This record gives sequence, C-alpha cells and structure tokens, in this order.
Amino acid sequence: MKRLLMCAILLFSLNAVKANSLFIPDSSRTSLQSAGVHDTIMVPILNAAPINSYQGSIYKRRLDSIKKDVPLDYNEYVQSYIDTYLNYNQRDDIGRVLGLTKYYFPIYEKAFHDAGIPEEIKYLSIVESQLNPYAVSRVGATGPWQFMTTTAKSYGLNMDNYVDERRDPIQSSYAAAAYLKDAYQEFGDWLLAIASYNCGKSNVIRALEKANGATDFWSIRQYLPAETRGYVPAYIAMTYVMNYYKKHNIVEQGCNMSMKTDTVLVNKYVSLNSVSKVLGINLSQLTILNPSYKMMIINGSPASPKRMVIPQASKEKYSALYDALNADMTYNRKRHNMPLYVSDKLIKAHHQESKPEAGYITYKVHRGDTLVVIANKFDGSSAGEIKELNGLKGSHLQPGMTLKISKI
Repeated sequence: MKRLLMCAILLFSLNAVKANSLFIPDSSRTSLQSAGVHDTIMVPILNAAPINSYQGSIYKRRLDSIKKDVPLDYNEYVQSYIDTYLNYNQRDDIGRVLGLTKYYFPIYEKAFHDAGIPEEIKYLSIVESQLNPYAVSRVGATGPWQFMTTTAKSYGLNMDNYVDERRDPIQSSYAAAAYLKDAYQEFGDWLLAIASYNCGKSNVIRALEKANGATDFWSIRQYLPAETRGYVPAYIAMTYVMNYYKKHNIVEQGCNMSMKTDTVLVNKYVSLNSVSKVLGINLSQLTILNPSYKMMIINGSPASPKRMVIPQASKEKYSALYDALNADMTYNRKRHNMPLYVSDKLIKAHHQESKPEAGYITYKVHRGDTLVVIANKFDGSSAGEIKELNGLKGSHLQPGMTLKISKI
C-alpha cells in the first residue's frame, strides 16, 4: 500500500512539473506599470496555472465566438492574464469597471465608428487606465487612453495651464482612434497596431525587421519590449472578461456618474463650482464629467468656446444656468491670471425656450485638427457641413486657417 501511495505521489509531481514548465512566465509579466496600467487590475503573473484540455477548448471557443475584426488568439499568455483578471482579489475592480463602461463605452464607440476602426478596441482603455480619466503613469502618460505629451500634441490634444485634453474622454478617444488607424494602415494588422500603441511604431518596425519576414504579433513578440509582450495578451484577456464576466460570477457594480447628459458651449471663464451651485449638484459629479479642466475653470472665449458636460436638468435649472453664465464674473484676475469675458451668447442649452441663432461662429484651426475633431467640438455640427460651409475641396486643414461653424 505504501509503495502504491509513493508511486501515485511521484506520478503527480512529475505531471505538475511538466505542466508548469509550459507556463514559465517571461520578463513581459514582471511589470506593466510604466505603460500606465494600475496595479489593482494588472497584477504581475508570477506563477501561471496549467491549462487542461477542457479549459483550453472552452476559452478558445468563447474568444472565437466574439471575434470581429481584431484577432482574438488564444494561448498560454492570454490564459495567464485571464486568470489574473478573474482572480478573487480583482473581482471588485472588474465589477466597478463594468459599471463605468455604461458611461464611457458609448463615447469610445462613436469615436471609433467615426474613424472607421473596430469598436472592440475600446477594451484597450481598461488595460490602460481602468477607465480613469485622472490616471497618470510613472512616465507621465495621462488620461483614459494614457497619452504621452508629444504623441498627444501630434494628434491634436491641447495641454496648457487650464486644460489637459488627454483627460477628456471624447477628445482623447478621437486621438486614440486616429493613432490606431494610422498604425493599422502602416502595419496591416490590428494586433500590431495595438502593440505599437504601447511601445511606439518604431519598436514594432524594428521587431518586424528582426523577424525575417514575419508579419504578425506572435511571430515578432520576442523582439518587442518586455511590456509589449504582455500588452497584447492582456488586451485579448480583458476582451474575454468583459464579454464573459457573468460566466465567472462577477457582479457589475453601479456607476455613480450621470448617464443622461447635455453639452453646453461656454465662451467665457466659468468655474465648475458656480455651475454646481446653480444646478444643485455635487461638485465632484460635475468635475468627473469635465475632467480635462485642471483648475476646475472652463477657459472659454468667443474665438474658442469650450465644451461643458452637465447632467440633464429641469427647464427651470437650465434657465438659471443660462442667466448665471450670462452674468459678469467676479474672479480675482491677479489670482487666476485671466481676462473677464462678457459675451452675447454663452451657452447652447437643450431646453424648450432656447432658440437657434442664425449665422455662424469662427474657429481657428490648430495643429492636429481634422474636420471630424472640430465637428466633435461643436455639438450639432458634422465634418460634411463644415466642409460645405467653408467651400473646402478636400479634407486637409492648414493650422492657422479660420473656419466658419454653423450656430445650432
């Protein structure tokens, strides 16, 4: 009996060693923090569990069933990240993110649809920031899409003393979509485009050159930076979890953000605190809807009106807000180093008494602007309308040129 027991123990040990040898973690799993990933979800995987034949087949079938334009390959690297996200300690974080998707994903989907890229890439923002517009990585990448300063500027995002558009979920989503579209046009593969979002196009190009003609992510994976080797498997794993969380008994948590909002254009300096008082809402609720304003002051001007997102309110509150925004502001100009603007029209509010004004306003084109980006800044406008109103033959815009934008 003792001999039989010893044989059984020895056989089990050999099988365990053999199985685990297939999943010895490489350097890509040591840390993803410098890519802007939060520790609470992206836990480094030190000991990956073996995949038995049943698990392997069901995970692959599930990934295949939700695959659209982006390949969702299944292997031990993907499985290791799935295991991490489904870990007991991560379930609350996943549940919280699921609640936030109700607000952020419609924004991402519109931006991606307008850019003509697959909407399922929206899950990449969870890997990047957990949908946190205030996320900042160790190396300074900021916002829900974790843009570095140089890349942000090249894709039309503005950063100054008052605003950081990397934190704006709308503006940053259009910038992310533009980057990914450019990368796909260069590499012809969505997984390579996603990899370049993490490590830059130049690193992907160098990896392709070393791979002797290979043109897919898994073939060049070993030549990519350590973080990027885990980045693409993490994206595929997050896509799986977001689609199959119910199968793993993860409960979606409620989102405390306003799901129904209106957009207001403001062409003077306005504090979010004053708006919160007029609307009778919590300042933190208004701030999370307008995360790009660093000083909680909307620095609009007649030449460059700024967007303010507010929770949908009653007709009476809209009228009070309209009056408040049209009144003179009494900021300490030395303290805030800002001019005072008193304009004829400060707000485009969606309520029964508001009437469209005839004519148009003007907008000065900045570096990185496109017709789609500009149209998105002015609610109710479209790229086609701007093109037609200004008599543009093509879509190319020259920085410094002035465009007419129809008033709505």
